Amino acid sequence: MTTPEVTGPHHIKIILPGGYYDEPAKRYPVLYFLHGSPDDPVQQTYPALTTSTSMITVIPDGGARGWYANWLDQNTVLGAQNWENFHLGQVIPFIDANLRTVATKQGRAVAGVSMGGFGALHYAQDHPELFAQTASLSGDTDMSAASMDLRLAVVASLIDVQGALCGSASGGCGDPAVDPYRPGVSSDALFGSPYPVFDADRKWNEVDPTAHMDKLAGVGVSLYVGSGGGDPAEPEFWIEGAAKRTKAAMDALDMPYYYVDYGDGAAWGSHCDGGHNGGCWEQDLRDLIPRLERLLNGSSS
Repeated sequence: MTTPEVTGPHHIKIILPGGYYDEPAKRYPVLYFLHGSPDDPVQQTYPALTTSTSMITVIPDGGARGWYANWLDQNTVLGAQNWENFHLGQVIPFIDANLRTVATKQGRAVAGVSMGGFGALHYAQDHPELFAQTASLSGDTDMSAASMDLRLAVVASLIDVQGALCGSASGGCGDPAVDPYRPGVSSDALFGSPYPVFDADRKWNEVDPTAHMDKLAGVGVSLYVGSGGGDPAEPEFWIEGAAKRTKAAMDALDMPYYYVDYGDGAAWGSHCDGGHNGGCWEQDLRDLIPRLERLLNGSSS
């Protein structure tokens, strides 16, 4: 589909539950599943996403580096980048108008992996009236200066560090046409300056999920994370630090939540090594989806 909110054509993947056409009067809650960077809805082939018999799953395009936000700078070479407007103001009403949904807060959940984990908490914090449940799977849940590693990873996707490094390398890094972060834009395009000098990074702090967990009062929160095997070269190592700070923020607020740190993944399915990868996220989803089905269909467990 196309929309004036975000430049370009965009996929939306919809997974209907088994039996959807067998009971034409039945209505279903919806899981909005947000992919990571630089993925696309068509690449979300986790088998667990097809197991639900009582929930519709909708996977909207979040762009290679859209970060599930309305960008501060709408005048980059990428054109319009109002991802939040697109998803919350257009995709959700479209789904409710065209599918047999439970079109209430109790009938919606938002979850995501990596970049989408940030998006899931961000959307639920901005609009808690829309979602009964939110879940982050290895998400960038701390965008504060305490997580400059994650903040700078976001910046790297904006300015296309990969392309810059390849361009300066002898012989390059292969076909530049397959660089998902090309062309690069300013580090300030998304939320303004990311650097914590004289409050220049205030927009980053405004959207930092960990700093605003109080906004999720009345929303069920689930966090899944691994340890990356304790290897600082593995992204999940840094994601785990962010998840621990998010958990501490909820503890300070005396909030209920569901938290799984599966460490090196040894006890978390047969394909999880504790890293930032689909083997672990498949197991996360195998745990999450049955829980969401129960919670969105009225069970308290």
